[in-house]
Amino acid sequence: MKAVGIVLAGGKRNALGALTMQRNVAAIPIGGSYRAIDFALSNLSNSGIKKVAVVCQHNTRSLTDHITSSKWWGFGRKKTGLFLFTPHMISAETFSYRGTADAIYQNIDFLKKSNEPYVVITACEQVTKMDYNKVIKYHIEKGADITVVCKEMGSFDVRDYGVVELDEESRLINLEEKPLEPQHTTVSLGTYVIGRELLIHLLEELESEARYNIVSDILIRYRRKLKIYGYMFTGYWKTVKDIEAFYNINMDFLNAEVRTLLFKTSPHIYTKAKDEPPAKFNDHSNISNSIISGGDIINGMVEESVIFRKVFVGENAVIKNSIIMEGCTIGRGAVLENVILDKQVYVSDGQRLIGTPNDILVYPKRSII
Repeated sequence: MKAVGIVLAGGKRNALGALTMQRNVAAIPIGGSYRAIDFALSNLSNSGIKKVAVVCQHNTRSLTDHITSSKWWGFGRKKTGLFLFTPHMISAETFSYRGTADAIYQNIDFLKKSNEPYVVITACEQVTKMDYNKVIKYHIEKGADITVVCKEMGSFDVRDYGVVELDEESRLINLEEKPLEPQHTTVSLGTYVIGRELLIHLLEELESEARYNIVSDILIRYRRKLKIYGYMFTGYWKTVKDIEAFYNINMDFLNAEVRTLLFKTSPHIYTKAKDEPPAKFNDHSNISNSIISGGDIINGMVEESVIFRKVFVGENAVIKNSIIMEGCTIGRGAVLENVILDKQVYVSDGQRLIGTPNDILVYPKRSII
């Protein structure tokens, strides 16, 4: 299918606290070797969409470093590629985006210089494997102006999501953003398919009226004027919206079914390669249902945990139900349970860091404990 992709990576995620203090949410580490944006980029590339814009605003340095070489996701070929747009790269009255629609409008030349008939817009923090060709095909079959990818969430608390109401033909009747008392259990996943020319027209119209948001100013405002349909997605999907969600996503990767779906079946999820030596398991190390990454040196016990690259675990140290990011050092006899350590945290010998499933302890980058 002929389409261009837009990955929205502009918004702040204050609910992630220290984890996004110095990084864009798109660059947050996931599953031992990946970043959040790897899933969106891989899904676009695997769907044959090879011209992609990443629109971001806050803490762009780590994201820029990660996606500088677009070859890892199969971009960068002739007349295609991976493009990074930030507010300071453009001529505008403000050095920030005023909303999701404004973020795309301020880079509207990307759309005007493209020839593809469709645009796939998606968020940077979705952990999923999705075939956008199926969504575009559905979009065409329905004769839709806009297609919103949706998911039935059942008993899951949907108050922090965009809750949609669809009719019997899956046409959008209503969309309520983060309702206090949801009347439905189907949510928008923040992924849309729209005609390129229609999107350009809508963005220019919104700009003339000082409107800046995709959800409120396009989907809700135009829900009766335009033919907006919902495409029901049934696969694994989670979004990195807060500390609890980040923790649970990483713990999901310890589930063999989820790990096989995301990483061991084609098409694959790709990331920027890191050349590290194999993990080293010394005498008396004990590993149980955990992810261990390249460059790790394990001397203690690791149980139900995700260990990123170049982590040193000292003798008699115990790590349970925790996420340890790149370059951390865990001292001898230290005990960590229900903990998230950001990069390059040093835990002294004999320290006890004990959280609970409902109160995960988070330590910022380069902490000394």
